[in-house]
Amino acid sequence: MVEVIHPSAAGPRLRMAGLRKAFGATVALDGVDFSVAAGEVHALIGENGAGKSTLMKILAGAVRPDAGAMWLDGEPFRPRRPLDARRGGVAMIYQELSLAPHLSVAENVLLGIEPCRWGVIRRAELAARAGRALEQLGHGDIPLRARLGSLSPAEQQLVEIARALVVDCRVLVLDEPTSSLAAGDAERLFRVIRRLRGQGLAIVYISHFLEEVRQVADRFTVLRDGRVTGGGPTADVAVEAMVEMMVGRELNDMFPRSARKHGAVVLEADGLAGSPKPLSAGFTLRRGEVLGIAGLVGSGRTELLRALFGLAPVRAGHVKLGVYMGPASPGRRLGQGMGLLSEDRKGEGLAASMSVADNATLSRLRGFGPGGTVLPHRQQAAARRWIDALSIRCRGPRQRVAELSGGNQQKVALARLLHNDVDVLLLDEPTRGIDVGSKAQIYRLIDELAARRGKAVLLVSSYLPELLGIADRIAVMCRGRLGPARPASELDEHTVMFEATLGGRDAAAYQPGATPPE
Repeated sequence: MVEVIHPSAAGPRLRMAGLRKAFGATVALDGVDFSVAAGEVHALIGENGAGKSTLMKILAGAVRPDAGAMWLDGEPFRPRRPLDARRGGVAMIYQELSLAPHLSVAENVLLGIEPCRWGVIRRAELAARAGRALEQLGHGDIPLRARLGSLSPAEQQLVEIARALVVDCRVLVLDEPTSSLAAGDAERLFRVIRRLRGQGLAIVYISHFLEEVRQVADRFTVLRDGRVTGGGPTADVAVEAMVEMMVGRELNDMFPRSARKHGAVVLEADGLAGSPKPLSAGFTLRRGEVLGIAGLVGSGRTELLRALFGLAPVRAGHVKLGVYMGPASPGRRLGQGMGLLSEDRKGEGLAASMSVADNATLSRLRGFGPGGTVLPHRQQAAARRWIDALSIRCRGPRQRVAELSGGNQQKVALARLLHNDVDVLLLDEPTRGIDVGSKAQIYRLIDELAARRGKAVLLVSSYLPELLGIADRIAVMCRGRLGPARPASELDEHTVMFEATLGGRDAAAYQPGATPPE
């Protein structure tokens, strides 16, 4: 029987006091105090660039502080490298998992600490230890011999957490753990977190989803500009108050909605089928309209956008973009007035090693010099206009995109679409993994593009309040099939989720508050 340890039963397991860190003239941390007890989930929240990553890198031994101290179970804790922190009982689970997809589940759980004798891995012991770690999470049903790459993202995340448990983890840091999970998988992860809390782990939970923070965390601490600006028990504070602590101001009207005048149809799909998804999709999108696409992860929403933009094959049906009919390459789509913002910002949305100016302008370099040449001062002047227009926080157009926060990287990706002056914007999860302040700025930008500039926006999002708040109409995708678009004012989160889960007539017949169909 596992002993349940409550945070009040002992002092802090981890205590950080007066931590300071500067990178040149930039002060990342300015005297930060933070603590988490055994058997407690403590949320660390703040906008991108607030100092959360630097604080956790210090804890993980990847960055040395300029001043301050840390204690782990009352003993001084000074990791000089990540291996020291791991051996000391601190485990980090990053948003991008660090696993080997070609190896088995058991091999991943004990990667780097395989039990050996005379240089030969003891397979039976490896499987037994991996199995015990997964059982500790309540998921002993995950097959140990399965190739990790064959597992779902949620199961892969559990394998990474199991890796932490086999090295006697005392402090577990979860960085944006639900950013790529469906709602059901996220709820299962919350159950695992509560289970680990009951077993006495100290858990630091980092997330931009404040509803999740209130659901899973006991306490929270807010960082802004490298300083602690608030905190306390999550049960005592409303989400709106957390937002004010994060951004330093009151956010009136998180989802702005100006008067939008819908014009002519600019994008139309009829019976569109891709490979392997979507199976069937049809819709119309007008100038000045924001059309939201809801659905679970894997339902085919991203595949729909990629088929429209020419990044994925079209098996059947047709696409009409303005006066252009039929499939086209991404380059031709840009020329026809359509732009895609990828959900994979780091993998394909940006060239991280290149500058802000290059990322914002590379897809349209006309006018930057005579005879097809590019004069740097002209390119940088164009980039500065977008930096000012989108409030991109950077040192200037020559700074590498990789050095920016997630929210500012996303603004650079949006700047590229605006620089191309496209009429139709396909936005795939435009606010995933960015802070609430940047989200509010992007919502205002989408509203302005539709209401004042007459752009047409096709918006895919897993965050239902976002879709309901800024879309004019919403269509729900379920198992590869796109349902009819309906006014957002006639929908709520329950109705959309039921349709995304059930599809077809069962969902259409569902009324909020009714018993779900079997």
